[in-house]
Amino acid sequence: MALTTLEPPAAQPPFAPPPDVVTTPCDPWPRPYYLEDGLRRVAPYHFTYNTNAKERWRGREIFEIFCDEFRDRPAEYYKDAIETGKIQVNGQPVPSTFAKIKNGDVISHTLHRHEPPVTAKLIGIVHEDEDMIVISKPAGVPVHPAGRYNYNSVIEIMRAERGHQWNPLPCNRLDRLTSGVMFIAKHKKAAEKLTDQLVGRTVRKEYVARVRGEFPDGDVVCEQPILQISPKLGLNRVRANGKQAKTVFKRLAYYPPPSTTTTNPAPTNGDTDALPKQGYSIVRCLPLTGRTHQLRVHLQFLGHPITNDPIYANRRVFGPSLGNASSTSEPQIGTTQYSDEDIMTRLSRMGKEEHAEAVAYEDEMVDEYNKKKAEKMTGEVCDICQTPLYSDPGVHELGIYLHARKYADKDGKWSYETTLPEWALPPKGVSGVMKGMEESDPEVLARRLEEMEVKEGGTEEKVGEASKEVEVVGTA
Repeated sequence: MALTTLEPPAAQPPFAPPPDVVTTPCDPWPRPYYLEDGLRRVAPYHFTYNTNAKERWRGREIFEIFCDEFRDRPAEYYKDAIETGKIQVNGQPVPSTFAKIKNGDVISHTLHRHEPPVTAKLIGIVHEDEDMIVISKPAGVPVHPAGRYNYNSVIEIMRAERGHQWNPLPCNRLDRLTSGVMFIAKHKKAAEKLTDQLVGRTVRKEYVARVRGEFPDGDVVCEQPILQISPKLGLNRVRANGKQAKTVFKRLAYYPPPSTTTTNPAPTNGDTDALPKQGYSIVRCLPLTGRTHQLRVHLQFLGHPITNDPIYANRRVFGPSLGNASSTSEPQIGTTQYSDEDIMTRLSRMGKEEHAEAVAYEDEMVDEYNKKKAEKMTGEVCDICQTPLYSDPGVHELGIYLHARKYADKDGKWSYETTLPEWALPPKGVSGVMKGMEESDPEVLARRLEEMEVKEGGTEEKVGEASKEVEVVGTA
């Protein structure tokens, strides 16, 4: 068993500011990082993106492509960028916003980047050899550059630490808000070897989550299929026409709410009355498939979303029921469920017009100050590029209570794990050991999961079986 070891952060050298004049290509080195207020920040900089035309872009106007595919900036910005040469095709200015993209085109976009800050916690090294680095990823740091994040990503932070030419190869992917075990290969053969194991389902994965309410005792198996509703918003839901998914859950501990408080304050938008406090459970999660947001979606469907999940535990998005047992795109008569269109509209407002206040009320570990502090557009813009500026995220926004605790070879050849995060430990003044942790041994897990392996085939039968299981859970 290997545990994470962390070293204190080294003093950060001063960095030169971004260039005043846009050049192509732009890729500042050293990276303009600095640490402040417990956050890793990136000073604004100029950067050039180069991308080959995707198949779905062929024959479409370049202005339409940017407006539809990249929603972090307004249409007015992209019109100006095309007309002033910040957006080019094959290294040449675009003649007009109506120019159409062809097969083989290379599109370049040079822009002034503003990245959100991430936690200043170090990327822990669990194990390292000549082939692989096993890390403990901090919550809130994306694995790859994506969206508003570029240098504030796992692979770019590690590249900055090890050299510009070093090429990290992530073998598994964790959501940005999730923490825990990740594998970074040092060369292609090592990456292919572990990837083959992951695809062949010979790697056992164990996660720990903190969820709303008293989760049922015993093994809870959820086999509901999952469908991606909106890739832009990162929204996934249980749907009969989704991809096959299977997770085994087991409650490790339940902590009831303090006896002095019986209700949560209602969100200020008036969506719901004050709700009874339910306490929270620590749950072990064993995913037998690897769908996007699988654990988060299955836990929401079972009525026990991760307590601080900004999407699936957000009453402003899903309403009072938080999507419990919802499996259709339209609300059922007599329920408080919202339609997918309504959910997407509400979700798109988060971080722009309002913050995920409902999440903070579910999190008893967040103090009063941080309940009111959240990332949101400030109304100010950058003097250089007119990009809308955001406030800093609150502590409760830097991650969710979902941790990849252990990855182990099915045959017991290797096993890597990290310590439990603070939020998974018993509250202050509560003693005792969480039950079920002894089953984390790779050999024990392997024997138990042998009987639960997903068989290939259609999902219709599994949807029916899962409905019965969920019905039992709902009456427990």
